[in-house]
Amino acid sequence: MRTLDLITAHRLAVPLTQPYRLAFGAVERYDTLIVEAADREGRRGLGEATVLTGYTDETMDDCWRVARAVAQELAGGDLAAARSRLAALVVTHPFTATAFGTAVEMIGDSSALQLPRSTSVPLLGLLDAKDEAAMMSETERLLAAGYRTLKFKVGFDAAADAARVRMAQRAVRGRAGIRIDANQGYSADQGIAFVRALEPDGIELFEQPCPAGDWDSHRAVAKATSVPLMLDESIYGMADIEKAAALKCAAYIKVKLMKLGTLEALGLAIERIRELGMRPVLGNGVACDLGCWLEGLVAARHIDNAGEMNGFLKVRTPLLAAPLVVRDGALQLEPGYVPRLDPESIARHRVDSFTCAARGAVREKTA
Repeated sequence: MRTLDLITAHRLAVPLTQPYRLAFGAVERYDTLIVEAADREGRRGLGEATVLTGYTDETMDDCWRVARAVAQELAGGDLAAARSRLAALVVTHPFTATAFGTAVEMIGDSSALQLPRSTSVPLLGLLDAKDEAAMMSETERLLAAGYRTLKFKVGFDAAADAARVRMAQRAVRGRAGIRIDANQGYSADQGIAFVRALEPDGIELFEQPCPAGDWDSHRAVAKATSVPLMLDESIYGMADIEKAAALKCAAYIKVKLMKLGTLEALGLAIERIRELGMRPVLGNGVACDLGCWLEGLVAARHIDNAGEMNGFLKVRTPLLAAPLVVRDGALQLEPGYVPRLDPESIARHRVDSFTCAARGAVREKTA
């Protein structure tokens, strides 16, 4: 029986190289929970949760409070008990549960973490230019770097957004697929007006036009659109995937590790999406290198389109001692790679941390 001997949690504030502009606000830093766990035989595991207010109902303060309580519960217990506790936690606090869940999976030598061969996982590039000249320049730079799927943020003003999409189409000229993401920024009427103003040429999909729980609005936009619709914020687990299929309001479903709890659960969700006749997309654009590496492992096994696990490219410094490698627009994954935290990077970004031992001791450390 494997017993969790030590759990350390770090609360981090990780600055970005530049603000990441979303419909519900600009992101200037990642508020991140990192969990380190070890068993009595010295096997170690890591997990990440980066909490984005507006995307998830979890807040960083709530995440940190729950993490402290859960770490004290799990320290000294066996892996089976930890998995059971975290399966319950994922219902109410999926991001927090995932940070612990993947650490436990790593200790348990989950097959989901095994990579049989060197693998390249194509990533998408982010188009963020505001005027046509800058759009042309940015497009050429991304294409030269090997990206063949580009993402464009909307959700601000339907008419102006549609005009900027046409500008992006002129810049891309069919040389890459274009994904459009509204991040819940439109009402049903705004979403319908936006899709009716689109020319579908080169557009792979349109992501999450309306608020997460507004299924009726997404059905209305899906009926009006000439481009495939994808849901993201609306999807947290299997029940949401089943509902999207039943309502016929999405051709694509995007999933993220931080909402599913474990790599194994993420893989099962992806396969269920396919069984229901929809296409899965995977990846978190707001995550550090640990979370993106974990998603990359799942993408290597289950995904056949550009991954969105590019959040690590937005931060000033990585958290891992051996930085992830991107070449020709793709994340390079190697068998045998073992993620290790960079102590200096953790210390630089640390807001708070604590350690729980099997014997019940709690050691605190703050920035």
